[in-house]
Amino acid sequence: MSTPASEENPWPVRTVARKIAEWVDRLGSVWVEGQLAQVNARSSTAFLTLRDPAADVSLQLIAPATLVRESGGAVTEGSRVIVHGKPSFYLGRGTLSLRVDRIRAVGLGELLARIERLRRLLAAEGLFAPELKRRPPLLPHTIGLVTGRDSAAEHDVVTNATLRWPAVRFRIENVAVQGGLAVEQIVGALQVLDRDPDVEVIVLARGGGSVEDLLPFSDETLCRAVAACRTPVVSAIGHEPDTPLVDHVADVRCSTPTEAGRSLVPDLAEETARISGLRDRARRALHGWVDREQRRLIDLRSRPVLADPLRLVTTRADEVADARAGAHRAMLRRLDRSASELGHLTARLTALGPSATLARGYAIVQIPGADGVVPPLLRSVADAPAGTALRIRVADGAVAATVTGTGGTGRSGTAAAPGDPAEGPGPEVHVDTDPEEAR
Repeated sequence: MSTPASEENPWPVRTVARKIAEWVDRLGSVWVEGQLAQVNARSSTAFLTLRDPAADVSLQLIAPATLVRESGGAVTEGSRVIVHGKPSFYLGRGTLSLRVDRIRAVGLGELLARIERLRRLLAAEGLFAPELKRRPPLLPHTIGLVTGRDSAAEHDVVTNATLRWPAVRFRIENVAVQGGLAVEQIVGALQVLDRDPDVEVIVLARGGGSVEDLLPFSDETLCRAVAACRTPVVSAIGHEPDTPLVDHVADVRCSTPTEAGRSLVPDLAEETARISGLRDRARRALHGWVDREQRRLIDLRSRPVLADPLRLVTTRADEVADARAGAHRAMLRRLDRSASELGHLTARLTALGPSATLARGYAIVQIPGADGVVPPLLRSVADAPAGTALRIRVADGAVAATVTGTGGTGRSGTAAAPGDPAEGPGPEVHVDTDPEEAR
């Protein structure tokens, strides 16, 4: 057992390397999957580099050259393989490698099965849910394009979009679209474009290819990066039959890059024609509305109440005048009737009053009293003994008289009219001739 290393008693390099080699040797064999980035088959030994398709991680492989030659061309750069080997630490250079005894190319069926398993996993997590899909803007300010450098996909997208809308703007990020570096570069380009505030839609474009060529677009890391983008993502990978998993995660799926270029922006000629048609419809609708309102206004103005606004007032004024005239006439008739009735009553009262009686020749005999006292009427001869002063009132005045003697019973208090028969002898009366004295 060696002494533990310390600052005062450090281990030499060989000791550390030997201990690492001993620890690595205790590791068992392992199956590893990856993509071959480099194949160098020498006379007896082949040196290969196995790369992780989803990360910038690689591992050195050492295999017999015959194992590579007997693979029948399946072991080439870019091939997806599964290897079986045992980790080994080389003391001379201090490197770790994997000594491989078996190499098997990943078949198409196996790749498709793995893609299907990943598809079910992502679908169960809700990354394909329709409610998560976002609609790109009708006319984006800037279109972000992730594609291969000078590729046909880039040309198709840019050309078709420019033909439809000449003022369209692009920000293009050229990346590897297949191979071990593709996923890392595409994810980085997505993140760069997603942070750009001017980019309102991002397009992933690639031409057609085999299932192996399109594997980066079914990678789990790329699918999750697309789902995490805040900017709408359009997938335009391969041809119509090609459906990598990124097509299901993207907000919009286009079958080809050409279709993506046509769907990103509206057609200028179509929009101009549509605007012209809408303007014509708006003009016709406005003219129709104006004509309709003008007819309504004419109809309203032709109504009597608006054609002659004072007509109603004039009519009411005439009615008021007629009512006033009728009331005046009724009042006059009432006054005439009242005057006539008053005349009749006056006549009746006159006929019933003492003046009318005196006018027929009767007289009223009174016995004068003190000044200021109404003289009482002479009602009986017993009230007028001889020498009694009397006041006799006739129709046109009054005369004074004195009783000179008494006779039989006569009318009480009233002198008989001329021509009336005497009821019997009465008092003898001497009448004074001075009317003023009678008063």
